[in-house]
Parts: sequence; structure tokens; C-alpha cells
Amino acid sequence: MNNVISVETAVCAEHQRLLEQCQGAMDIWNEHRAEFCKSHPISKEAGDELLRLQAKYARAHTVFERHEHNCLLCQFVSRAVERDSECSPGIYSDSIL
Repeated sequence: MNNVISVETAVCAEHQRLLEQCQGAMDIWNEHRAEFCKSHPISKEAGDELLRLQAKYARAHTVFERHEHNCLLCQFVSRAVERDSECSPGIYSDSIL
């Protein structure tokens, strides 16, 4: 999966920008969630803030996924990486035997 991301981001600047937005929204949501989990009980305002941050992350993730689905360049790179991984032996093939 990291190969797909690194190849696509090297080729498509929009992919990189959306990936960073998505990751940033998830990081902020996780930080606030961790902070609020330390304080009991969680206030209504804190709960509302967590829901707002979760929704912001969900929107960023949806935009990112739509881009991957609609961008011809990202689709091309993704298919090329998939073909390469199908042709090469699996990472875990030795550990299974």
C-alpha cells in the first residue's frame, strides 16, 4: 500500500494534497479524542466538537477516495502498481511456509 501512495503522490499533486488534508483531519480528531477521553464525564460541548471533527475527517476522506476513483492518472498508476505486485512474489510467502 505504501508503494501505491508514494508512486501516486510523486505523479499527482492533487492526490498528495488531498492525502495530507485527510491525514491532518484524522490526526486532529484523534488528538482531541484522546484528550477528551482523559476527562470524565465528557461534556456536551466536547462531544459536539468530536462529532464535528469526525465529520470533517469523513468529508476529507470521501473527497480523497473520489479523487482516486475519478483521476485518470491515479487510476493508471494504481493499476500499474497492482500489476507489478501480482507479478512479483508476495512479501509474506516465505513466512507462510
